[in-house]
Amino acid sequence: MTRHLLRDDDLTPQEQAEILTLAAELKTDRWKVQPLAGPQTVAVIFDKSSTRTRVSFAVGIADLGGSPLIISTANSQLGGKETPADTARVLERQVAAIVWRTYAQAGLEEMAAGTRVPVINALSDDFHPCQILADLLTIQEHKGELKGLTLAFFGDGRTNMGQSYVLGGVTAGMHVRVASPVEYAPREDVVADADRRAAQTGGSVALYTDPNEAAAGADIIVTDTWVSMGKEDEKLQRLRDLTPYKVSQELMSLAKDDAIFIHCLPADRGYEVDAEVIDGPQSVVWDEAENRLHAQKALLVWLLQQQ
Repeated sequence: MTRHLLRDDDLTPQEQAEILTLAAELKTDRWKVQPLAGPQTVAVIFDKSSTRTRVSFAVGIADLGGSPLIISTANSQLGGKETPADTARVLERQVAAIVWRTYAQAGLEEMAAGTRVPVINALSDDFHPCQILADLLTIQEHKGELKGLTLAFFGDGRTNMGQSYVLGGVTAGMHVRVASPVEYAPREDVVADADRRAAQTGGSVALYTDPNEAAAGADIIVTDTWVSMGKEDEKLQRLRDLTPYKVSQELMSLAKDDAIFIHCLPADRGYEVDAEVIDGPQSVVWDEAENRLHAQKALLVWLLQQQ
């Protein structure tokens, strides 16, 4: 059966751990496996601009012996004359996998339904599972065992990153705290799904409106941009609403002494995080950015093995 990664809980806890283990191995030996040798082609489709996703998938596919085919929807029929399902039917006869950075989660679900090759969510409005795998790999490198760690996220909990931390974090057995205004909390159905997964792993999800309470004793402090792509017209309102959730050195001081700071980038220094934090000794954002490469390679290898 063809497997896809459309949201973080598409992976079981055991499967997530297998991918992270493989990612660590591939980081040590980048050319250990080359399942795409031939080279086979992977379609990498972009509705949104990108730096880390574009580079890490292109380099990773090449590392695996394959050829990345970068497609911009602005220069294709996808989203215009052609449906995601029809595009998938065309691509699946020519490529080994499809990676799509898009807006609506529904488009990814339509593309994956009945498709014979793996479809990977490289970012949607709802979830960002590839980034979470990279973040978990980074946390694992710096903290060892993931299970039982407390991760505190600050800002817009309803963004793709907030919701993926909730699902992916509890899948790893972590205790995930989301600090945000009530109207920016993760969707109720996502929290309910995370609670069900947490019952299997011993993890937990907790929602806070007080950022100081959320930071207290945390192992990992996380934030994301307050103005995601497509939300630019809401910038002033978001700055007003989310300013109390800025990650400052004062907030970091409430976490454990050895807490680390992560951010998926790009960052708006002075808005969601102060420069002294993201550029400081507790920040591991550059390890995190590199780990997109290793985590996505492991994901591709694992998905291709399920074929």
